[in-house]
Amino acid sequence: MRASTVRSASLSKGRLDIWDVLIRIVLIVVSLICLLPFLHVVSKSLSSDSFVIANKVFLWPQGFTIEAYKKIFADASILRSLYISVIVTVLFTILGMILTICAAYPLSRAQFKGRRVITFIFLFTMYFSGGIIPDYMNINNLGLMDTIWSLILPLSFSAFNLLIMKTSLTHGIPVSLEESARINGAGHFRILFSIVLPLSKPIMATLALFYAVGRWNAYQDALFYIKHETSLRPLQLKLYYLVIQASESFQLEATTVSLSNPEVLKASVVVFATLPILCVYPFVQKYFVQGVMLGAVKE
Repeated sequence: MRASTVRSASLSKGRLDIWDVLIRIVLIVVSLICLLPFLHVVSKSLSSDSFVIANKVFLWPQGFTIEAYKKIFADASILRSLYISVIVTVLFTILGMILTICAAYPLSRAQFKGRRVITFIFLFTMYFSGGIIPDYMNINNLGLMDTIWSLILPLSFSAFNLLIMKTSLTHGIPVSLEESARINGAGHFRILFSIVLPLSKPIMATLALFYAVGRWNAYQDALFYIKHETSLRPLQLKLYYLVIQASESFQLEATTVSLSNPEVLKASVVVFATLPILCVYPFVQKYFVQGVMLGAVKE
């Protein structure tokens, strides 16, 4: 009897070891699928033109050179676009978090009447929207064309992020804390700033990252709304012009960058546009998993 039990335990352990190995293999493969394309682009940006033209660059630079990056930093228009992207992303993230918190807190309180109806209205906008043409007409009628606010105001609120924040506040903040604060005479603003927000740092960091990454990678709204003020065009729009018109885009943008091979220029600008947002991840990584779970798990 004891021998059979030991045999069953060893078989179960063997199965678990096999699954652990398979899971690790799958994770390694997925990680490589995500990492290798970026390494290829980095290698092209650090390689000489002749090797890139001959398609001899894969995961390691050939004919190492940083000439492309020197010319990028020497171009005032690209640095101006980087500055615009940083300013827009920071303002957009701050405004988005303020709107999300102000909407999520009252909707998470049980004593707020009509919160289910209002939540449904927000949820409705996730499935149905006016479309691109009504959005463009609205921005034009409001006089926001060719202004930095056309890149900040229209998308500064996300119903998806609101639902995550609302769920986190509903199930992550103990009701007893709010009740004890009310007994001591605290109002809603005091409860929000002294209890709710300090306990919601993980979910706030996660949503702030969602807002920042979404805004940093967006370029379509700038393509529609920034027509004449080329000084307000973000870095991603510069990258878009490079992708669709590799050899002519920067002449159209009045840039001083000139390379014999546009592929090297495209690769260097892709890396240049990606590194700033990658630098943000280490500061919010410790909050990321915990914040997502707070908004997704109900205990």
